[in-house]
Amino acid sequence: MRANHWSSYYGVTSFGESHGVAMGVVLEDVKPGIDFPIKTIQAALEERRPGTGKFSTTRNEPDKLEIISGVLEGKTTGMPICLLIYNKDAKSCDYSHLADLFRPAHADFSWYKKFKIFDHRGGGRASGRETISRVAAGAAVEAILGNVTIQAYPIQIGKFHANHFDFPPNKLLWPDSNSLSELEKYLEQISASDNSIGGVVEMKITNVPAGLGDPVFEKLDGNLAKAIVSLGAVKGIEFGLGFELANLDGKTANDEINLQGWESNNCGGILGGVSTGTEIIIRFVVKPTPSINLEQSTITKDNQSTNFSSGGRHDTIIIPRLIPAAKAMVKLVLADAISHQRLINSEDLELTDYREAFDKIDEDILLALHRRQQLSDLIGKLKKSLKIQIEDKKRESILLKQLQQKARLLKLDESLVTKIWQLIIKESKKQQ
Repeated sequence: MRANHWSSYYGVTSFGESHGVAMGVVLEDVKPGIDFPIKTIQAALEERRPGTGKFSTTRNEPDKLEIISGVLEGKTTGMPICLLIYNKDAKSCDYSHLADLFRPAHADFSWYKKFKIFDHRGGGRASGRETISRVAAGAAVEAILGNVTIQAYPIQIGKFHANHFDFPPNKLLWPDSNSLSELEKYLEQISASDNSIGGVVEMKITNVPAGLGDPVFEKLDGNLAKAIVSLGAVKGIEFGLGFELANLDGKTANDEINLQGWESNNCGGILGGVSTGTEIIIRFVVKPTPSINLEQSTITKDNQSTNFSSGGRHDTIIIPRLIPAAKAMVKLVLADAISHQRLINSEDLELTDYREAFDKIDEDILLALHRRQQLSDLIGKLKKSLKIQIEDKKRESILLKQLQQKARLLKLDESLVTKIWQLIIKESKKQQ
């Protein structure tokens, strides 16, 4: 499974660890000859950069973008674009006392159970620093979005709820000037006590065209939910009225339509997995930063009880730096949906667009063949262990007839499908 690859119309592969040499991202399927938005990407990186607010970590990374490949004289070449952001201010020694224990609310325990190893130096790829690759990728596809706008801000931080939305400028992105001063005093108390706090973020996405999203497993809200929840600190998400809909009857909850358009937007801009053209409204929950300098109990890798304090440099509240990453993930999802819809509608397509679509399909075929071969190997080993004959002519005959029937329904060359299938079966048997 390519778990660090954003499998979409645009190929995005993220790499790097919090205390490694660098963070980075590889962008594929980018048209040649277009101006690469280096300034836009750098501005996005500045927006999420640590050390920019008194409640964020004091780790002060410059986050200067370096282009390693795929861009020549400011223009894309059509080759994979590799972007690097070097880690300059990591202090791994601050984490040496954590090497053999599992920190509560971190990925240490679960990742150790999966991989039999975990990176105790700031969490490795489970660190919030991993989001820098997402931010770079989101900024790179921004031009595809046209006049789509994405606004994101916290509506709750700890016990504080925003009730007045006038959006005063502040590092917390808090929208309510009436409570900003008290909120800052509250966070100063949290910080002084070596603790942390979470909250709720609201996103409003406007000028999204109707018709984006593909039922049933590529629904727009499904893809947006996966994108947002893939951010490490996010533990819940809702669209439109979300969980409030449980308190309403159908007549009240339904968004009625008249000749002028929608009378309400309880659905949050998406119905049946497809955008309605109204504002997309998302809210998601961000847990408190799990790294705190208070004593906690846990167990070691040797299953011994112990007490510890995280130490190191941490955010009192992660929300201000998480918001740019959430916006980046929305950009990636929308850029993918818009690009796919243009292909369906044959809008303003050039030869390179069709070629990119072919390339993506070819890549999907190769990945499917790879997964099939892996399953075939496992089946072969299982049959050998059970002393079952590997070759099953009867089953092969039934499968072939089913494929031939499907080929006829799809108006494909039946003989070609038969040849391809026979080649696949022949290669599978070689491996067994």
